[in-house]
Amino acid sequence: MYSVLESPQIVVASAVMKDLLAITERAAGSNAKVLITGESGVGKDLVARHLHGHSDRRRAAFVAVNCAGLTETLLESELFGHVKGSFTGAYRDKRGKLQLAHRGTLFLDEVGEMSLRMQALLLRFLESGEIQAVGSEDTHSRVDVRVVAATNRNLNDAAAAGQFREDLLYRLRVIQLHVPPLRERPDDVTALVKHFLDRGDRPVQITDQALRAFQRYRWPGNVRELMNVVEQLLSMRRTGLIDVEHLPATMRASTPIIAPIVDRRRQVAEDLYDALVSQGASFWDHVYPLFLNRDITRHDLRELVRRGLQESRGRYKAMLSLFGMQSSDYRRFMNFLAAHGCGVEYRDYRAPARAAVAAAEKAALESDDPERPLEFTQAS
Repeated sequence: MYSVLESPQIVVASAVMKDLLAITERAAGSNAKVLITGESGVGKDLVARHLHGHSDRRRAAFVAVNCAGLTETLLESELFGHVKGSFTGAYRDKRGKLQLAHRGTLFLDEVGEMSLRMQALLLRFLESGEIQAVGSEDTHSRVDVRVVAATNRNLNDAAAAGQFREDLLYRLRVIQLHVPPLRERPDDVTALVKHFLDRGDRPVQITDQALRAFQRYRWPGNVRELMNVVEQLLSMRRTGLIDVEHLPATMRASTPIIAPIVDRRRQVAEDLYDALVSQGASFWDHVYPLFLNRDITRHDLRELVRRGLQESRGRYKAMLSLFGMQSSDYRRFMNFLAAHGCGVEYRDYRAPARAAVAAAEKAALESDDPERPLEFTQAS
C-alpha cells in the first residue's frame, strides 16, 4: 500500500518557486522536521513529496495523514494504531501510520486542525520516538520517522490564542518552507494552464486574451481551482480553441491584481462575495465546490456569511437571493452551515439596524419640528 514514492512533477516557471524547490532539495539532505505553510490548494503536499523524493528516505514509505478529516479518536488510532476491543469497531489490532512510515516520511497535512490533546500526544512522540497504541498498556519500540507537517493557518497567531501548543510549533518548525499563493506568481499560471491543457485527450489552443484573464484572476483556490477550471473547459469545449468568452463568468469579470494581500482571509471572502453579488455566480455552483475540495476554509466561509449578514441586516433568508440561491434552498443552506460549523449569529447584525431606528426616533423627539420626518443613518 505504501510503496516507494517517485518525486512528483512540479510545474514551475517563476523565480520564487524555483528558489523554493532548490531550498527543498537542500533540506532533503537532513532529517530535520519541516513545516510547510501556504494557502489551501497551493501544492503543499507536492512540496512534501518532492522533499521525500530527494531524501535518503525515498526508498521507504511516504505516508500522508489528513489531520482535518478525522475526529480526535480516529486520528489517534490512525497515527498510533489500536488494539482489538479498544473502542467500538476495533475488531482487530491495527498498526498506526507512524509504524507504517518507519524509516520513511510521515506527512501531517492540516496539522493546525489538531486538538490540544492530540498535539500533546504528537509532542510526546516527537520527544521520545515511542508509540503507544490506543487501548494498550505497553509502549512499543521506537520508530525512525521524519515528520513533515503542513498548514494553511498562521500557527503563531494560533499559539498566541492558546489554540496551538507553542512547544509543538518549535518542534515542527525546524525548517519552514512557505509556498506562495498562485496570484503572486503569474508566470506559473501560464505554465500550469499549458501543462493541464496538454494533458487533455485532444489538442487545444488558448487565445492570448483568455490567457491574460487567467493571469488576472485571483485564484482563491490556487492551483487546485485552476486545474478544475481547465478540466471543465476541456470537457465542455467542442472546438480546439479556448477564448475569453468560454471562461467562467467570475474570470471574465475579474479585476487585475494591484497589490499583495495583507489580510488573505478577509480578501478571499470579499472575492467570493463579489463573485456572488456582482458577477452572477451561484453559491452552490461556485462556493460549495470550493469548500468541498478544501480550496477555501471554514474561516473563509464564515467571513463570507458575515459579509452577507451585514448586507441583509442579519436575515439569512434575504441572503439566498444575494448569493444566487432560490428561496427553497433555505433549509439546505442552513443545514450545510450547521453541519460544517460555519453558522454566524445573526443577532449581532440586527442590532445596528435597531440602534439606527432608535437614534432616529430619539432625534425626532428632541427636534423642535414635530412634523420632521425620521432620518435613518447607518450605525457604526
